[in-house]
Amino acid sequence: MTSDTPRDSGAVGIPAATIIIFRNAPDGGAPEVLMTVRSRNMVFAGGMAVFPGGRVDPADYVLGEAVAAETGLAADEAAHQIAAVRETLEETGLALGFAGNIDAARAADARAMLAHTAALAPVLEAFDWRLDLAQITPFARWFPKNEAIARIYDTRFYLANLGTGDVNVSIDHAENTHLFWTTATGALEAAERGEIKLIFPTRRNLERLALFASYEEARAQAEAIPVRTIMPQVVEQGGRSWLTILSDAGYPVTAEPLENVARG
Repeated sequence: MTSDTPRDSGAVGIPAATIIIFRNAPDGGAPEVLMTVRSRNMVFAGGMAVFPGGRVDPADYVLGEAVAAETGLAADEAAHQIAAVRETLEETGLALGFAGNIDAARAADARAMLAHTAALAPVLEAFDWRLDLAQITPFARWFPKNEAIARIYDTRFYLANLGTGDVNVSIDHAENTHLFWTTATGALEAAERGEIKLIFPTRRNLERLALFASYEEARAQAEAIPVRTIMPQVVEQGGRSWLTILSDAGYPVTAEPLENVARG
């Protein structure tokens, strides 16, 4: 493929974070991941199946500064990880990335409080929880700054593992309409049948996740391949335009015909 001159839009991405949540499949087969279908009314990825997550809020940065001072983690990275666990609690009811006295009832109460405070620090204090960000593993970073899309997010992806196959989740109904567990291969097959719709980053990440027979395999690859910012580029080959990504970032499919690409 021959590349066009990269078009740097100078766009400033909206900082965002998401967790790809694994669980053991009830039938003992390939691990499942949690996905959500976004409301069709949302400006970004309306009606699309994505992983739970959202933007990094100002309060996440404030808490991130405190976490950075205690742990040595970069403040910006801490804020993204905090946003990831906060959004997970908000959107699914799962209390991932926390330590303390946590059960289903307390997680539900914490979620309800978070809906009112819109910040995690008061919830941590009220429930005597602490952050345990070692539970999540950096996996990828996508920033489509050169794409002609309405809203550009600079999104960091993380991995986490529930282990058990018996976990109840519930939708928040604010930004999403449906939560479901699926194997990565199952999600790709559902997209081919037209049952769900996938934007370009989600499809590429599902293809990467489909390589792994367990959460441990996924985490091992994530730890072995340094996270690099993926900024898709349009290239030309044989009279067709292709949307491409880095060839050495762990993804088995690195290009898709532009006319087939679903964007945000």
